[in-house]
Amino acid sequence: MVHRIAFWSCFGLAVRFWQVGIEMRPFFNKSSLWAYPAYALGGASFGYWLQGVDDRQTATLGERKAFLLEKRARKAQRDAEREAAAAQS
Repeated sequence: MVHRIAFWSCFGLAVRFWQVGIEMRPFFNKSSLWAYPAYALGGASFGYWLQGVDDRQTATLGERKAFLLEKRARKAQRDAEREAAAAQS
């Protein structure tokens, strides 16, 4: 979880550096230093949200997989019972 938040935080900083570079302004201007933590915080919050989405999707997929495996096992059991009944008759 922390690595995803750290990645997006660094991505936010990279976006800020890119923006300032495109504008051809100095990277560390005293009047605009407040923007770097803001961009890092924006990136970190996006990373935190994305981690929550990933956790929810993983949980949903795990539940669905368990349900399908249980359903497959019930079908295999029914098929085995049918074959055993057919072999006896």
